[in-house]
Amino acid sequence: MNVRLDTGLELMLEFAPSAHASRVLATVVATAGSTYRKAGARMLLMADGSYIGLLSGGCLESDLQLHAREVLQSGAARVVEYDTRAPDDILFGVGAGCEGTMRVLLEPAGPMSPAEAALAAAARATSLGESTSLIMVHNSARMRLGTYLDHPSLPAAEASQAFVQRLGPPPHLLICGAAPDAQPVAGAARALGWRVSVVDHRPGYLVAARFAGAELHAADPKSLRSKIDLARCHAAVVMSHHLPSDAAYLRELAQAAVPAYVGLLGPQARRGRLAQELGPLIESLSGRIHGPVGLDIGAITPEGIALAIIGQIHAWLAGRSYTEAVLVHEA
Repeated sequence: MNVRLDTGLELMLEFAPSAHASRVLATVVATAGSTYRKAGARMLLMADGSYIGLLSGGCLESDLQLHAREVLQSGAARVVEYDTRAPDDILFGVGAGCEGTMRVLLEPAGPMSPAEAALAAAARATSLGESTSLIMVHNSARMRLGTYLDHPSLPAAEASQAFVQRLGPPPHLLICGAAPDAQPVAGAARALGWRVSVVDHRPGYLVAARFAGAELHAADPKSLRSKIDLARCHAAVVMSHHLPSDAAYLRELAQAAVPAYVGLLGPQARRGRLAQELGPLIESLSGRIHGPVGLDIGAITPEGIALAIIGQIHAWLAGRSYTEAVLVHEA
């Protein structure tokens, strides 16, 4: 499955200040042993001392800030290395106890910088469901150290050390139904940096303020395939609380044969009624439908139910085993 669960890039850019602020991009380009983050992890260090993202549990960030100030002053990228394998961390004094090493590339990333342009281009590509690559050159006698968008025009990096990061699109969740309990589901997915589309035939439910960052579509459930590019969705949750609408959504999803994950809110009895409505077409959802949707975490509140739903989808996308809920919601 061409999907990326590490959405740090999107979240970092989403929360970055829009003002023309001076900032430094820190990227992990190599690790060994046990480290909090792995190669490809990023954070932005702002000139005012604030930062977005983490490369450790907070133990390296203060030292990275010192190096970031020097990068801002010189305008030149640099590489720093941390070795936390020593029992007392004498070299850096951070006391991390992580038993690993980390190599970090720091580079200017303010407005009009090459790093900003490369990150923005990569984010645009992945937001469209496409894959791309970023190349982080961290040791070279011929090339500028820094982040590049992979492109045929990129100069050959002979005698250079670089980390190449393949970036698939982040998960795209389709929520069929915009009733009040869909809001925390969308919010939980957006908090993870996922792309979220919400569709409903009731325009009164589709309020942008309730679904911040989500794409809203007013459409009849029977026209789902013509309104949504289902091939670009990685998971769908059917939760309109309207039996005829849910039947129509499931029929559209069954006929489309995508996405491979379809969650259905409500108890087993309701799922049985919907199966009768679909008739033989329900077989097209075999192996795809998960209902009652959600992990068995004892969820009661809408927020807890949302956590159970998003947790199950996350586990499914990651290929992990899980226990499905016996009952999540009496629709």
